[in-house]
Amino acid sequence: MIPMEQRELGRTGRNVSVIGQGTWQLGGDWGEVREEDALGVLDAAVESGVTFFDTADVYGDGRSEQLIGRYLKERPDAGVFVATKMGRRVDQVPENYTLDNFRAWNDRSRANLGVDTLDLVQLHCPPTAVYSSDEVYDALDTLVDEQRIAAYAVSVETCAEALAAIARPGVASVQIILNPFRLKPLDEVLPAARAAGVGIVARVPLASGLLSGKYTADTVFAPEDHRTFNRHGEQFDQGETFSGVDYGTGVAAAAEFAALAPEGATPAQTALRWIIQQPGVTSVIPGARSTEQARANAAAAGLDPLPESTLDAVRDLYDRRFRATVHGRW
Repeated sequence: MIPMEQRELGRTGRNVSVIGQGTWQLGGDWGEVREEDALGVLDAAVESGVTFFDTADVYGDGRSEQLIGRYLKERPDAGVFVATKMGRRVDQVPENYTLDNFRAWNDRSRANLGVDTLDLVQLHCPPTAVYSSDEVYDALDTLVDEQRIAAYAVSVETCAEALAAIARPGVASVQIILNPFRLKPLDEVLPAARAAGVGIVARVPLASGLLSGKYTADTVFAPEDHRTFNRHGEQFDQGETFSGVDYGTGVAAAAEFAALAPEGATPAQTALRWIIQQPGVTSVIPGARSTEQARANAAAAGLDPLPESTLDAVRDLYDRRFRATVHGRW
C-alpha cells in the first residue's frame, strides 16, 4: 500500500486521505460498470493510499453502498472511512426530512454497508430550507446519540447553503463542488470552514470529466450517462453536470487548462493537485470507472505543489471564461 497524506476531516476527529474515492460511477448514471470492475476500482484506490470512500444511498439505488460493503467485508484491514448520503430517494420537500425517515434511511444504508454505525452521513443536497431547520439538526443529533451514525455533515449546491451549515455546531464537514472551473467557494466558504474547524470535501473535481482534457465538442455520452440526460439540468441541478458550465465553452477551456499541466502530470492530476492545494480543503473525491483511473487519481497527491504562476493562470482562465455565467449562480 502506498502512503498518502492524511488530513483531519473536520469535527469527525478522523483522518482521511487527501484524495478519496467517489463512487457515483460505481452505482450508475455514468454507464454500466460490472461488479468485478467496481470492486477492482475500490481495491486499486486502497492500494494507492486512499482511506476515504464517498457514496450515497441513491447511487444505483443502493448498489454503490452494497459494493463498498462487500469490499470492506473482504478487506476488513483496509482502514477506510466511509461517508454516505441520504435524502434523495424521496420527493424533495422539507417535510420529508424527519427523524423517522432518517432512521429508516440510515437502517437501509447500515444494511447495505454491513456496519452497525455509519462513519458519516451527509444530507444529500436537500431543499435550501432544510439547512436552517433546528428540528433537522436535533434529529441528526438523535441519530448520533442512538449510535446509528458517528457524525453528520451536508452536501450542498450553493455557497450560501454551505455557510448556513458551517454555522451549526454539530456539522462535521461540508461537501461542495470545487474545481478550476468553479472558484466561488474560495471566497467565503473555505475561510469560514477553516475558522470553524469544519472539513471540506471537494466534489465534481474534474467538472464531470471536462478537466481530463479527453472530450471534444463531438463527444457522445451513453444514454444512461447523466452527461447526456442532465446536460442542461433536465433531471437535477445543472451545476452537478459539467459544473454548470456550457459544454462547448468547457471543452475549449479544458484545452487551455491542459497546457498548464506540469511535465509528467495529466490535466486531471493537475486539477486534483490544484484542489488539495487550496487552504481548507480536507479531501477531494474523484470518481473512477477503471483501476487505471483510480491509481492515476491517487498519484496526484504525490505531485509537487503547483507554482504561483499556475494558480494565477487558473484564476485568469476562470475569470475570462466562466465568472460571468457561473459565479453568481452557486
